[in-house]
Amino acid sequence: MYFGILIALVPLCIGYLIKLNEPNWITKINQTLSWMVYFILFIMGSELARLDNLTANLQIILFYTGIIFLCTFGGNFIFLILIERCFPSQASSTVQTYESRFKMILESLRVCIALALGFVVGLLPLFIWQYSEDITKVVLVFLLLLIGIQLRSNNISLKQILLNKVGIVTTIIVVISAFLGGIIAALILDQPIHVGLAMSSGFGWYSLSGILMTEAHGPIIGSTTFLNDILRELSAIILIPTLIKRYKFTALGLCGATSMDFTLPMLQKGAGVTIVPPAIVQGFLLTLIMPIFMTLFNYGIA
Repeated sequence: MYFGILIALVPLCIGYLIKLNEPNWITKINQTLSWMVYFILFIMGSELARLDNLTANLQIILFYTGIIFLCTFGGNFIFLILIERCFPSQASSTVQTYESRFKMILESLRVCIALALGFVVGLLPLFIWQYSEDITKVVLVFLLLLIGIQLRSNNISLKQILLNKVGIVTTIIVVISAFLGGIIAALILDQPIHVGLAMSSGFGWYSLSGILMTEAHGPIIGSTTFLNDILRELSAIILIPTLIKRYKFTALGLCGATSMDFTLPMLQKGAGVTIVPPAIVQGFLLTLIMPIFMTLFNYGIA
């Protein structure tokens, strides 16, 4: 139990203690993280290919994904829209177009291609698969170390976080409603409550959530968590143009951890620069707490 917690939290904390001011190094770290994401998804795909009773397990994964997505993303949507109806936000005065939305969807689908490629290669009887668990642990530690450095290098001070009430409020709503959805999904799927809570605590960070859950519960739960989080990102991209005019903070909340990076341009295009600070704070907080919550649910209260 303690090893599982330490392997996730220690590299993240060590990385967060390292602050880089050189733009070239920050760029290299960002590029390395991008390639590592694809490598991790490749490994996940290979593990999925080596499951016993593959066809039956794929049906289970898709069923689990449908339930957890409806419960968590649906819970986020209901809570956010109700609260925003009670406390309506100012609509953006600028009407924007989203010609690049299809391109962003294709970018998201690239991660699915990496997973599919790993699945195909995993069907081959290669000797290296016997070391896949060790490789996964090494990659996970290095990934978390770089993520910690990346978070610290974003120059977001504690004062900036504490003063941005909107970003904090949307983060709290997303976390609470996702956890409630995770509990409901666990009851429906006849899974332990802590597993449902862990699956619901990815907040859209599909690359890390998938590998953490695969490490703790195997490829079925890991793949379910990955698909749930990639569906969140895709759904947010599709819904932002529809929601942003009347329910901009609902659109923000649905983005989850991706509001700090991938979906930020779409949010800014629809709601203007006023949404950028809460979007960055929400993404930063969810990115920071995601591995903590998921690890604690996987190992701390199991």
